[in-house]
Amino acid sequence: MEEDGAVTVYSGSAITDTKKNTFSIKVGIAQMLRGGAIAEVTTVNQAKIAESAGVCCLVVSEPKGPGISRMPDPSLIKEIKQAVALPVMAKARVGHFVEAQILEAIGVDYIDESETLALADEDHFVNKHNFRAPFVCGCRDLGEALRRVREGAAMVRTQGDLSGTGSIVDTVHNVRKVMGDIRILSNMDDDEVFTFSKKIGAPYDIVAQTKQMGRLPVVHFAAGGIVTPADAALMMQLGCDGVFVGSDIFNCSDPYKKVRAIVQAVRNYNDPHILAAASSGLEEAMDGLNLNENRVERFVRDETY
Repeated sequence: MEEDGAVTVYSGSAITDTKKNTFSIKVGIAQMLRGGAIAEVTTVNQAKIAESAGVCCLVVSEPKGPGISRMPDPSLIKEIKQAVALPVMAKARVGHFVEAQILEAIGVDYIDESETLALADEDHFVNKHNFRAPFVCGCRDLGEALRRVREGAAMVRTQGDLSGTGSIVDTVHNVRKVMGDIRILSNMDDDEVFTFSKKIGAPYDIVAQTKQMGRLPVVHFAAGGIVTPADAALMMQLGCDGVFVGSDIFNCSDPYKKVRAIVQAVRNYNDPHILAAASSGLEEAMDGLNLNENRVERFVRDETY
């Protein structure tokens, strides 16, 4: 892990940059978001609604449309930063370190190296130790999560549905897989950790740290298909530290009510009475979030058993 005064090799020359945050500091900054909901926004108005609803952070992205999805327009990020008092996160393409440099230069609080955008590099991720801003990265299993931590991710986002269907099944599957592997690791003998590290393709030292802590060594959020208060509470009860909510949440008649309900669910995820109250009267507010017939995957019942 990077420490103060660490030597970084760049373009064949050795430099020492004491302005870079150490990894432990970046992890501490990300810890500030624990127990909150992060809302994806594409406009200043959405950012203001999310702030008033009580989210802990905003992630700025481009409006969805045809073509290649990239880093959001820096001018939009600046407008949102001026309009709200919340921390602001912005997305960069996987492996696109220049987009990350631009985002850091305009003062974003966090950078999301997001697989939901088009890939810039199919083989390499950004070396996140070369940046002051904390990075967020996605994962689908424990090995992937710990590899991103080794690269310098200060927060891990277990990612589910990427197609915007509103289905939470992939998110639940991936979160359970991560948590299940951590439970298996925690009950292993120390001698077995070497083989387990090799099996999941993760660095031994971080795997050993995960075993000792009984959890991921960084903040762990869930994302994908989280559109109801019950969805958000489910992720929290499965062991996540918080949730990401997609921009589709604003495509309804009352986005404030919807976002506020999810924030309340994250904060009170173990109280079914509060969850019931937060979930009440949302059917009208969810107009536009429900799947239509063309977006529902067809399942054929197997009656051979």
